[in-house]
Amino acid sequence: MSFAGKRIAILVAEGVEDLEYYVPYMRLREEGAEVVTAGLDAKPVHGKNGLEIIPDTTVAALKAADLFALVVPGGWAPDKLRRSPAATGLVREMDAAGKVVGIICHGGLVPISAGIVKGRRATGSLGIKDDLVNAGATWVDAPAFREGNLVWGRIVADIPAFCRELVAALVLAADPPR
Repeated sequence: MSFAGKRIAILVAEGVEDLEYYVPYMRLREEGAEVVTAGLDAKPVHGKNGLEIIPDTTVAALKAADLFALVVPGGWAPDKLRRSPAATGLVREMDAAGKVVGIICHGGLVPISAGIVKGRRATGSLGIKDDLVNAGATWVDAPAFREGNLVWGRIVADIPAFCRELVAALVLAADPPR
């Protein structure tokens, strides 16, 4: 299935985990999606491993109604993104609309701050396990899975499983069962 004409945003900030950004970015482009990189501002950011990422737009300029899906990679970036009302508001709006939100590793900090994890299964880096549990999520130690419209991935080594779950969720969202 092609995601041609589907706009998917990936949120970035300084210190994003390079692989958790670039691999889903490439995988979604491979499926034909229009992938938009959104930063807290328009300045280039550098991943944890030094790769430069140039945002196409800002998080504040995004509207949930214009997006098919959203991806929140990990690294150190989520700690910056979670302090942004635009980022947490966008995650909250995407979730309220039932749109797919992919979250991997430390990316889970953003939906915690958006207030959308209570009563749901979640995973991520062990470094945020307590944060997820304290926010009311049920911790699951699994590489990747779907919890409703949320797609969770644990760590960098689980990127292949995360991308499989993300694409499967997007296929279902693009052509829901009748």
